[in-house]
Amino acid sequence: MFKDRADAARQLAVRLAHLRGQHPLILAVPRGAVPMGVILATALDGDLDLILVRKLGAPGNPEYAIGAVDEAGHVYINPDVAAHMEMAYLAEETARQQAVMARRRAQYGAARIDPAGRLVVVVDDGVATGATLIAALDALRARHPARLLVAVGVAPPDALARLRAHADEVVCLQVPGDFSAVGQFYRDFGEVRDDEVTALLSAWRKTPD
Repeated sequence: MFKDRADAARQLAVRLAHLRGQHPLILAVPRGAVPMGVILATALDGDLDLILVRKLGAPGNPEYAIGAVDEAGHVYINPDVAAHMEMAYLAEETARQQAVMARRRAQYGAARIDPAGRLVVVVDDGVATGATLIAALDALRARHPARLLVAVGVAPPDALARLRAHADEVVCLQVPGDFSAVGQFYRDFGEVRDDEVTALLSAWRKTPD
């Protein structure tokens, strides 16, 4: 069990220490992974930005991801639910999550660093179904990074297998067979608020090179 997200980030930084000197672009998934992204970008002497992607919640159960959508509107749907999905609901949920991303992009003031030709590391505190990260990875792949890595604290085996098909490398600290939620593997898994993300990015931009 991790003490908190900072603990997981420091462990990931050790696993990724070989990237130092290659000036990686660290892309954090808001909101929980943003503090982790700051730690990784600092440890690896890289750049920091956000990858905005939102899960698409199931009808009547918004916490269960049936898929995900990125800022450009690329939609990934979990294969096990694709055949049963109502298109009207999917369109409504997609539009709702894109509106959230537009609001957050404006609020956070993220840098929008071009990933083309870069060594890119997408970081998240953990993965449940993998849908959100897969949407992020597919969107990034279309922007032609030189290499695309994923760094996560914890993920179940099936989600990890799906992620590996969409990235050049996946680094995951814990792969438990008994998985119910990401938060069960963190002693402190408190919510990261919007104002914290804004403050972290503002402080990062003011850090001398």
